[in-house]
Amino acid sequence: MLLTGVDLASFLGHRDQLIADLEQQHPAVSFHARDHVLTLRGPADQVRAAEQVVSEVLEVARRSGAVSRHDVREVTRMVERGDGPTAAQVLSEPILSVRGNAIRPQTAGQRSYVDAIDRNTIVFGIGPAGTGKTYLAMAKAVQALQRREVAKIILTRPAVEAEERLGYLPGSLEDKIDPYLRPLFDAVGSMMDQDLVPRLLANGTIEVAPLAYMRGRTLNESFVILDEAQNTTPEQMKMFLTRLGYGSKMVVTGDVTQVDLPIGTSGLRLMNRILRGVDDIHFAELSSDDIVRHSLVGRIVDAYSAYEEARAANRDERKGPAA
Repeated sequence: MLLTGVDLASFLGHRDQLIADLEQQHPAVSFHARDHVLTLRGPADQVRAAEQVVSEVLEVARRSGAVSRHDVREVTRMVERGDGPTAAQVLSEPILSVRGNAIRPQTAGQRSYVDAIDRNTIVFGIGPAGTGKTYLAMAKAVQALQRREVAKIILTRPAVEAEERLGYLPGSLEDKIDPYLRPLFDAVGSMMDQDLVPRLLANGTIEVAPLAYMRGRTLNESFVILDEAQNTTPEQMKMFLTRLGYGSKMVVTGDVTQVDLPIGTSGLRLMNRILRGVDDIHFAELSSDDIVRHSLVGRIVDAYSAYEEARAANRDERKGPAA
């Protein structure tokens, strides 16, 4: 098959990394690239499936300008499922282009999450680390600001210690809170011109603040992101959601398996029960299939899930049948 419409060296990657990734996903098929011709050899049915994957990956590259190693795994998975839109339709549409790099969903789950943000006023993005919950929400916020759909971006998270004590950290209160907000600053900086971000922070167009600073406010014409929402109390979550003003959109992200609250119920877990089914509120569930970090991260998440399920089953067995 012909590899046209792309820069061949960039498409194949360093030392033909794309070929190695294709062979890993399709072990019964051999791949050989020469000039712009890719030759596939193997069992006929396996070659047909591999050709479809290569065609989809090629189309993603043509539309978005680049493909990642994760794209090969995700396209293979989507082709095997064989349902819904093509992989190229799902994966190639970028949210932003930053310094020549396209920010876009890299899994079907991430695409559903991004589409939900477009369709709903409040979206809860729930899933394990590495699924792009906060990063994609941040990209949608920057996109909305650039399109003048909102007047400002507000980024917030609860300042809850993860088995460490905030009071023992050196410096002022702002110095102590800064480590909790730093990931949000970093995400903003990666999506906008480095010279522009300080000005937007100074004039209030972008606000990064602890959740406690939201109390008593009405947030109009804003794209508001609450990160690490599993560490909110039910009272804090209610307070945050009722700040919603006219022309605003909210995205709440969190991982219910990583709650650092010392006591009590996670507000994110409770909202999942209270608000599910309410019109214009959507719960996007991301899984280990949507993790776009090292592939080992997905296996670690699955291993922990299996361990917790086994522990729960053992507890139920020890309790015995109900009287």
